[in-house]
Amino acid sequence: MIEQKYDVIIIGGGPAGLSAAAKAVENGLKTLLLENREMLGGIPFQCVHTGFGIHCFKEDLTGGEFIARLIDRAVEKGVETMVKTHVLKIQVYSALEKTVYAASPKGFLKIQAKAIIYAAGARERHQYEIGLAGDRPDGVYTAGEAQALMDVYGVLPGKKIVIIGSGDVGLIMARRLAMERAEVKAVIEVLPYPGGLTRNIVQCLNDFNIPLYLSHMVREVKGSERVEKVIVTRVGEDMKPDGSFEFELECDTVIVSAGLKPDVDILEKIGVETDPATGGPVVNEFYETSVPLVFTAGNALVVNDLVDYDVEQGEAAATHALKLLGDYLSPRLEWRRVERGRNIRLIVPQLVSGSKDVVFYSRVQYPEDNVRLTIRETGFEKRFFKVKPAEMIRIMIPAEELAKARRGKITFEVVR
Repeated sequence: MIEQKYDVIIIGGGPAGLSAAAKAVENGLKTLLLENREMLGGIPFQCVHTGFGIHCFKEDLTGGEFIARLIDRAVEKGVETMVKTHVLKIQVYSALEKTVYAASPKGFLKIQAKAIIYAAGARERHQYEIGLAGDRPDGVYTAGEAQALMDVYGVLPGKKIVIIGSGDVGLIMARRLAMERAEVKAVIEVLPYPGGLTRNIVQCLNDFNIPLYLSHMVREVKGSERVEKVIVTRVGEDMKPDGSFEFELECDTVIVSAGLKPDVDILEKIGVETDPATGGPVVNEFYETSVPLVFTAGNALVVNDLVDYDVEQGEAAATHALKLLGDYLSPRLEWRRVERGRNIRLIVPQLVSGSKDVVFYSRVQYPEDNVRLTIRETGFEKRFFKVKPAEMIRIMIPAEELAKARRGKITFEVVR
């Protein structure tokens, strides 16, 4: 077994992990980045569409162009990386003593570190998690699988496509498939509003005349060896079929775009507290989890709508890791719990001290127009012309505003 020692181990080589690693090395920390795939880059590597880097680089880049810049920056900083390396277990002995066990092409690794930044991203929700009924033929893919087949391996997954769910990756795949002359029959969404960004609804569906059925679900998949058709039915307010309208769509492929879930199984095994609303860890304003000096960032923390937010969170986690390693503050701070009020589905961070400015990331439960985002305990408010569940609200709250909350909690809510 190979034994090594570092100040910080970063798990995950996507946008958040690469950004955290570059910032950690820049801050003078001895850093190792571990990635289980054959190459760095994460999901953007397989994205040939634009929409990346608008905030980070002030340019509209493809996923490949964007991630290449992050990799180049990490290389310039001298980040030490290991690919094809699978983290098997983390053991925590004390705040400053942790061990990561991993399997790599070089053999089994035992790596000691003072801090860990977990940036392993999120996984797709699959057909069994959304209760997709019917036969189990070939031709059912998640949106990410279909994207990899097309944009990495050059394989068209099918010719007649039905997409379940209006998440951004599914919408983008609808456009890609249409551009390759596949027939996209429809996008089926169980909610009464789309799950993806407005720009993707316009550019990926409207521009290609692809139907979007809101408040509908695929009740059943039919097929023997390959998908042959799906049965679509209208749903009521309870998200269950109401029997009012039903039709069939002939297809040979079903793509499930049911959203992402932070992949935090390894963190849960070491006792990290998770938030049911985000699916990711509960963190304080330093992006530190309930286990001291274990940080998280990117989609492993909360599913972001813009990759630029992953970069921002990764850099912030590395900066805070340096600060806490030098002067461990967390035990001496009085934490205020961040509560979810009216029409707030999720918010991070979940704990703040009121001692520093904090950037919050939040999503609403349902769309509304002409509303105010408020903090109940302080009277703070900011007006929004429109809020949507698919679009992240990013807002910076000054320390002096957070310090006004005296009751041990801070409640965010959306009001008219």
